[in-house]
Amino acid sequence: MTIANGYSRSRAWELLTEWTQSASLRKHALGVETCLRAYGEREAEVRGLSSPEREALIERYAITGLLHDFDYERHPSLEEHPFAGNRVLVEQGWPEEIRTAILGHATYSGVPRVTHLDQALFACDELSGFLTACALVKPTKSIFDVDVAGVKKKLKDKAFARGVHREDVYLGAEELGVPLDEHIAFCLKAMQANAEALGLKGEVTGS
Repeated sequence: MTIANGYSRSRAWELLTEWTQSASLRKHALGVETCLRAYGEREAEVRGLSSPEREALIERYAITGLLHDFDYERHPSLEEHPFAGNRVLVEQGWPEEIRTAILGHATYSGVPRVTHLDQALFACDELSGFLTACALVKPTKSIFDVDVAGVKKKLKDKAFARGVHREDVYLGAEELGVPLDEHIAFCLKAMQANAEALGLKGEVTGS
């Protein structure tokens, strides 16, 4: 599937892998993409879209999730990320809707989150990383062993996954207009459906 200006998910993946060598950062991009794609499917349904508009919208959401941190490995400072990446996206002609959402996911950028895509990216970014962390501490390392109640309990444990900004998780759900429990369950279901690609299917344990 190709969106405006001939840019596709495959081209987004090429850009991500060119700029990001870290396996964990690539997995994070895939996790956010997974949640964004699911929200894109829901939004397409809400809007009553049919093909090809439906596929284009879903692709736009997925690409936004995949590229939101593509520049982070090279430009991790607050002064550079995601601004350096945005300059590259402008030069390459990526759609403004995608670029605006990526800028808006950084609370310090000054770019407001207005559209559903803007809000969905912000809401899924920290949460998808947190869900991954919740899975990896399980004996099975499986996303299927993670549940909403456990996630909420760990959100309150400040010693767990310290790098995750809890306030962004809460604010993200609020801005998206989705109750926190529902948002967690929605993203969890999406990541479970894509568990193998995310490396979260789990390990086989002995009987």
